[in-house]
Amino acid sequence: MSDKLREALGTSIYFLVVIVVTLLVIKFVGQKTVVYGDSMNNTLFDGNHLILNKISYRFHEPERFDIVVFPFRDGSGKNYVKRVIGLPGETIQLTESGDILIDGEVLEENYGREVIKKFGSLLEPMTLADDEYFVMGDNRNDSEDSRFSVGPVHRSEIIGKVWIRIYPLKDFGVVK
Repeated sequence: MSDKLREALGTSIYFLVVIVVTLLVIKFVGQKTVVYGDSMNNTLFDGNHLILNKISYRFHEPERFDIVVFPFRDGSGKNYVKRVIGLPGETIQLTESGDILIDGEVLEENYGREVIKKFGSLLEPMTLADDEYFVMGDNRNDSEDSRFSVGPVHRSEIIGKVWIRIYPLKDFGVVK
């Protein structure tokens, strides 16, 4: 085998390995997604590019206040980006004053951009099944979330947890 052929074969194998490793990382470890809309303002904004952590939920379940990503159910390929508010088995309700009740107790949180005025189906208690999560956008009055047509999100639908904002570069960093 000539040196040029050996070098070409080695380079081809190298690129094949890089492609395979990249695909494995995208499939099992991290994935890029984009925020569409204003539902997560003031935490995330329309056009933010994010990297998801897809591996941590293989070791533990989503936790309250995690920002998770799950697909639109219309097959469009777009994803929702929302904050976990209610956990499996909990009963969620909103009060007319805008408080979120979890099992009858007021949820202490400061992620909501404003007082909730749009209640959807939540003036009546909603009990989550053992594999369901209740999610809301931080821009509570401009978010299509579990109060409305999105409904509870099944564990199997959650792609991953938002980890890093990569664009715009001025906002680069870990998302809290």
